[in-house]
Amino acid sequence: MSVRIILASNSEIRSTLLRNAGVVFDVMGARVDEDSAKASLIADGVSPRDIADALAEMKARKISERYPEALVIGCDQVLDLDGLILSKPGTPEAAITQLAQMRGQVHRLISAAVICQGGASVWRHVGVVQMQMRDVSDSYTDDYVARNWDSIRHSVGAYKLEEEGVRLFGRITGDYFHVLGLPLLELLGFLTTRGVLDT
Repeated sequence: MSVRIILASNSEIRSTLLRNAGVVFDVMGARVDEDSAKASLIADGVSPRDIADALAEMKARKISERYPEALVIGCDQVLDLDGLILSKPGTPEAAITQLAQMRGQVHRLISAAVICQGGASVWRHVGVVQMQMRDVSDSYTDDYVARNWDSIRHSVGAYKLEEEGVRLFGRITGDYFHVLGLPLLELLGFLTTRGVLDT
């Protein structure tokens, strides 16, 4: 079955994961006011899991309304530290503060994906990973941010597990692909079931 697939995200790691899995797709980053939407959802008392799901759907739906024939994949990731939602750090100082808050603690990394077609959602999945951060020193945290700022500035929680950020953690419980921001196995399963991918 020849169905166009669009990834509504400019994330390079998500594109790489799909490409490596042999999925043919186009990239069209959805322009949504993520910060305002997230702030509104938090003010309404929406759970971190449902915030990730809502933002993923918002992105997929926006592109799907322009390309109704396509399967549009929207994604979002939320970091939940005991009810405190951490976002992408705006400055190196904010990154250091976030890492200090998480040091020695367990946080939940919530990775949502929603597929829309014809402006309506046809599939969704939310994966949750438990992340146990080591009690790293202030000096290591400062040096880590200085070395990696250009990369981690676009990452929730100021780390990338596929890079030096893996050294921050002592234990991870959950799916590695969820940590990277895409529930890949579940997504591939849906596309296969729909006949979009060969079996």
